[in-house]
Amino acid sequence: MSPLRKTFNTIVVLLLIAMVISYALWTGQRPVSLYLSDLRIQLTVNDGQPGERGNLLGIQPELSPSDYQSREHLRRKLAAYLQQARDKGLINSKTIVVLPEHVGTWLLASGEKDQLYQSTTLKEAMNWLSVSNPLQFLHALIQAKGRSRIDDAYLRMKAQAMADDYQALFGGLAKTFGVTLVAGSIVLPDPSVNDGQLHIGRGPLYNSSVVFGTDGLPIGQPQRQLYPNFTERNYIQPAPTAELNVVDTPAGRLGVLIGSDSWYPGNYAQLNKKGAQLIAVPAFVVGNGLWSKPWRGFRSASTPAEVSLKPGEVSEGEAWRRLTLTGAEPGSSAQAGVCVFLRGQFWDQGSSGHSFANRHGSTGVNQISDDQPRHIAHLINLWL
Repeated sequence: MSPLRKTFNTIVVLLLIAMVISYALWTGQRPVSLYLSDLRIQLTVNDGQPGERGNLLGIQPELSPSDYQSREHLRRKLAAYLQQARDKGLINSKTIVVLPEHVGTWLLASGEKDQLYQSTTLKEAMNWLSVSNPLQFLHALIQAKGRSRIDDAYLRMKAQAMADDYQALFGGLAKTFGVTLVAGSIVLPDPSVNDGQLHIGRGPLYNSSVVFGTDGLPIGQPQRQLYPNFTERNYIQPAPTAELNVVDTPAGRLGVLIGSDSWYPGNYAQLNKKGAQLIAVPAFVVGNGLWSKPWRGFRSASTPAEVSLKPGEVSEGEAWRRLTLTGAEPGSSAQAGVCVFLRGQFWDQGSSGHSFANRHGSTGVNQISDDQPRHIAHLINLWL
């Protein structure tokens, strides 16, 4: 080999080494902003009179990708909401706080690069996620399950950090404010609670919710979603045979139904048998303006024969109010419940849903109406 050729090869190798080192250094850079998005929150529903039995307090947050820059960042925002609720006299030792579906799932964006938060589409953001964590992503892709292995890998690659953040964040908020907290939901591989700690497994992904007590520790096992919709089933495993948990809280026995699990009469029948007095429904409807559009039906592998409502017969919002909580047919023996939606703009993925509460089957005025201010958070309070 000629000296010139050797020199050229050496330069190429050095350039490649420099590029690899630069890329490794770039993936390790994680700048964090101290900026918090809009902290406004409005007490939209405050039904009943304060008493000794406690209250159901739903928080419909207004969140964006930037709120998930770090666990501490999100904690500060949610703590600001809770502090405003406390200042209004809505928090006591028997308060059950309910947060929305997938409020924990978006922790997959925590600790990432600015390019992810500044992306214009969810697809672009997930591309940045994989490029910024190449080895983690490849390892997760090898272990991925389901029809959409890439979507599975995005969540699986950060599952351990997400589980740790989820417990530290929501368990910490429950302890700090002395409340029972239904921590919305989070998508994790085969989650379980052992010795007071949330653990992940190596199995399929499940959309699950954990209830934290006033001591900051989980109460019982994670509640898995039984019937995710057809789109989610590409990477989230259904759990139709999973037990519906009912946990004891200072305000009464509480059951949790995730999202459209609250549409199934059989689920209420199970909760009745277990003596559920209160029901929490963390929910999330993807799509701007979808709340007023025709209902799309159950969109899962199971459609209950007891429900006569047909797709397109009513709006999405009306379907939720008819099928969910203590007004659901054939009926729930629970005295009260609250359904709370996640709101905000996650890149190009918008959201819909107006949170509501009811007692003994009547929603009455206990809901957020279309004329309420948008793009701010809402409190839905029901005194028991």
